[in-house]
Amino acid sequence: MEKNPEMKTRVAVIGIVVENFDSTEALNDILHQYGNYIIGRMGIPYREKKISIISVAVDAPQNVISAMSGKIGRLPGVSAKTAYATV
Repeated sequence: MEKNPEMKTRVAVIGIVVENFDSTEALNDILHQYGNYIIGRMGIPYREKKISIISVAVDAPQNVISAMSGKIGRLPGVSAKTAYATV
């Protein structure tokens, strides 16, 4: 997706928990699709629990953040929650 510099944006963090590693490729495809909005990301494999915890910082219009988080959360075995900055 292309970034429009004239649109009002919000800064947010999307917290993602991956329990089904079969969804990893689809998750990476979604993150790539929204790559222009991603400020940075950090992934932590939690081997003892067989999950991965990922945080993605974004600067995007509200509707783009909601769409991205929704697509991620609909993946099998993947949970996503979004926290917004007040700036």
